[in-house]
Amino acid sequence: MRSILLAALTLLWLPAPLLAQGPPAGILAAGNKQKLPPITLAAGQPLAAQPWALTSGTYYEVEIEADGSQELGLEGAAFFRAIWIDEIVIEGLEIRPLALDSVEFDEAGTMEIGFLAIRPGRYVLQVPGTTGPDQQLQITIN
Repeated sequence: MRSILLAALTLLWLPAPLLAQGPPAGILAAGNKQKLPPITLAAGQPLAAQPWALTSGTYYEVEIEADGSQELGLEGAAFFRAIWIDEIVIEGLEIRPLALDSVEFDEAGTMEIGFLAIRPGRYVLQVPGTTGPDQQLQITIN
């Protein structure tokens, strides 16, 4: 009888510390998510105010905004292969791609990309066919 009572008390006591810790953590947990400054696609304007310094294992969200002043795109195959893309959202449509090489805007619009940084290294996102520093975004994944 004593052992049954002791077992029942133990079962009542054990969940309390586990519940006090909150929801389980993980790579997609809200605490591991960061919002990046938007990338702007506009004729004659810089893509971003400053380079990105990302941390491997952290989930990021970024908006890519095109003003429609010119048909513009972004290429960066090496960067897109160094991340895991969770989703791309365009006007409420969620896309879950296996891979991505580049994106292009034919008119004004916004695209949001949610991704997990994976492979450390230095990468570049750039407007195709350009070499100017304003048309490139330098990215470092640590």
